[in-house]
Amino acid sequence: MTRWTNWAGTAAASPLRVHRPRGTEEIAEAIGRSAADGRRLRPLGSGHSFTAIAAADSDAMELTGWTGIASADVAKGLVTVRSGTTLKQLNAELDALGLAMTNLGDIDAQTVSGAISTGTHGTGARLGGIATQIAALELVLADGTVVTCSADERPDLFSAARVGLGALGVISTVTLQCEPSFLLSAQERPEPLEQVLEGFDQFADENDHFEFYWFPYGKNALVKRNNRLPAGSERRPLSKVKEFVDYEVTENLAFGGLCRLGRAVPKLVRPLGKFASNVLSARDYSDTSHRVFVTHRGVRFVESEFAVPRESLLDVFAELRALVPKLENPVMFPVEVRVAAADDIWLSTANGRDSAYIAIHQFLGMPYREYFAGFASIVGEVGGRPHWGKMHDLDAATLRSRYPRFDDFLRVRKEVDPAGVFTNTYLDRVLGTV
Repeated sequence: MTRWTNWAGTAAASPLRVHRPRGTEEIAEAIGRSAADGRRLRPLGSGHSFTAIAAADSDAMELTGWTGIASADVAKGLVTVRSGTTLKQLNAELDALGLAMTNLGDIDAQTVSGAISTGTHGTGARLGGIATQIAALELVLADGTVVTCSADERPDLFSAARVGLGALGVISTVTLQCEPSFLLSAQERPEPLEQVLEGFDQFADENDHFEFYWFPYGKNALVKRNNRLPAGSERRPLSKVKEFVDYEVTENLAFGGLCRLGRAVPKLVRPLGKFASNVLSARDYSDTSHRVFVTHRGVRFVESEFAVPRESLLDVFAELRALVPKLENPVMFPVEVRVAAADDIWLSTANGRDSAYIAIHQFLGMPYREYFAGFASIVGEVGGRPHWGKMHDLDAATLRSRYPRFDDFLRVRKEVDPAGVFTNTYLDRVLGTV
């Protein structure tokens, strides 16, 4: 038995049995064996969720042998990809076809099935998360049945499974609506936080992708504006030297060193935060879309993220700023703010409302519970919805009040997995027992 841990070390499990299927038939056979033995089964993904959503208390399933693009209609932009494919591999294979995802987050280590199942998103006031780019899903249900769902075929299952938490079945393939490859311009620079907040709505609306990072105790925010360039535009990527210095040396090696120093000597955290805010550098370049979206994260941390109604962002952020100086333990990591358009996916954090996302972090090994609990209390006042793959303490009773279609999701879950084959301790808390 191999002990499994997630990327941040916040969840661990020792599965009794690990299935490693290499196709849909083998996925169905593995589910059948687990169900027949009265065991629960969880697909593992890449372990990049901070919650225990993938922790298997009985059987687990690794899909690392079921990867790559299965088929593609380049003219229509429809690409069917096997569920164990990482976003990094998917981006490379789409590149070769002259295609791209419309929007991405800034991490590409997740499997495509794990990313959509937890509601992974990027930023863009007119754009939704990755799950909004799904045209169809193929799932293997608890009884071994292989089903396809889309807006036209089993639409309720489709509405539930696009952000399904792995609670409805094992996704075998995902059909994505892609588009021709495109370039993004990237403008990244420090700006006074007060100026960023004052112009937030304008900045979010006038850029294709807008986000900012605020270093607690500092006066500046690192602002990122990414916009599409016309077809035929010339790439102006960062030089290899600048890319290495800015991302690997400054954002990973140097920042990691500051974090370790702050963890060892907590009284230095506040001045270190001010220092980090003051030495942020500017970048201006353009590149293939996924090369702009994705950033290497080498410094490990813990994270909690909530989606709030976009119109409440400034009030919530003001309360968060007021909270930070009152904490017993200082905060070493920045706060990230993004936006997304409303969608109709039942358990999407942007269901039915334009949303702003606030993600708070703490360097791994530093105290975070008071900070995360205070943040959860603030966002709770405006109906904040936690990212399914990031840390929170909410249960089904509270989450039902924040998702209008919560009971519809539970109804579909009961239909496709009446015995609770795909549940675990985390799902028992956030969805209730089957």
